[in-house]
Amino acid sequence: MSRTVLCRKYNKELPALTSAPFPGPAGIDILENVSQQAWAEWTEHQTRLINEKHLNMIDLQARKYLTEQRSKFLSGEEFDKADGYVPENKQ
Repeated sequence: MSRTVLCRKYNKELPALTSAPFPGPAGIDILENVSQQAWAEWTEHQTRLINEKHLNMIDLQARKYLTEQRSKFLSGEEFDKADGYVPENKQ
């Protein structure tokens, strides 16, 4: 049986990540408090932000911005949307 966590974003028990997404305290916090579903949604949203806002990941300010947005997204707070993004019409 897979491990579950009380997901911070959805406030319900959901399947957990199998490992921390990156080293350090922030990675451990995500492992212990964020579901696979919320993390997958964040990685998709992060990609949209990087692409639509033309973020340079070498730039410290861009990385700081994404860290702030990740925290808001995973906590269920209001977060920035990607300007110009139009979701696929899945039929």
